[in-house]
Amino acid sequence: MIDDRHILSSLGSLTPISLQEINGANLMDRVEIKYLFSFSRLSDLINLMKDKYIVLEIKNTRALPYCTTYLDTKEYLFFNQHNRGELSRYKIRYRQYEINGDSFLEIKMKNNKRRTYKWRVENLFQPGVWDEKAELLINSHLGLTASKLFPVLINRFNRITVVGKETDERITLDYNISFTDPLTGSYTEMPYLAVIELKKPEFSQFSYFNSLIKQMNIHPEGFSKYCTGNAILKNFLKTNMIKPKLLLLNKIENEYTSSSGNRSK
Repeated sequence: MIDDRHILSSLGSLTPISLQEINGANLMDRVEIKYLFSFSRLSDLINLMKDKYIVLEIKNTRALPYCTTYLDTKEYLFFNQHNRGELSRYKIRYRQYEINGDSFLEIKMKNNKRRTYKWRVENLFQPGVWDEKAELLINSHLGLTASKLFPVLINRFNRITVVGKETDERITLDYNISFTDPLTGSYTEMPYLAVIELKKPEFSQFSYFNSLIKQMNIHPEGFSKYCTGNAILKNFLKTNMIKPKLLLLNKIENEYTSSSGNRSK
């Protein structure tokens, strides 16, 4: 179990916002910029954000547990779209917000202009069972019948969500990341990793967050939890495009291990 007490302490300095208040910043049509760095640096970043951002709080909790079940075809259509570097690519998943039990079926698409679109319906994951809402969403956006999809990866993590006080942006900070293969039971975890995602309407829009992240010498880096988890747990998949990312994760893990060792001395 990861020790996140210092994270929770840092979050205490941010003003809270409710789920109802934050829904206006969902940004279902958006630009996404991701950053990867060592979990040991996450509290430093949060401390820099306290004057410009407010944090989502549900039931007195700010680091919210998420569970995502990714779906794919037997040919791993969506994984291969990413691995081949296709400009228009999709993901489909069930996401459960464990703090309140809400569950959604979600489809994400990134197009050739690097914009991300998301569609979702409130829906409970029941393997092999599809209701009308789920079938309609899948057929409308993927052109597939729901019966062609099955669960291939389970991803758990904790997420902190903040919204700019003065800017139209939403930032998620994920940590305590783990993956399970539902077919084999194989499991891996990444206690060393923090994944930040900046969501905003346009690339050109000003972001105070960019100045903060530059202060920490952290740079944008594409990253897919879905592709990474599959690449690690399924050795039969081709992962040529993902290998550089795996090398970066090894570097971050070494940094985390080194910093943890120094703190324990």
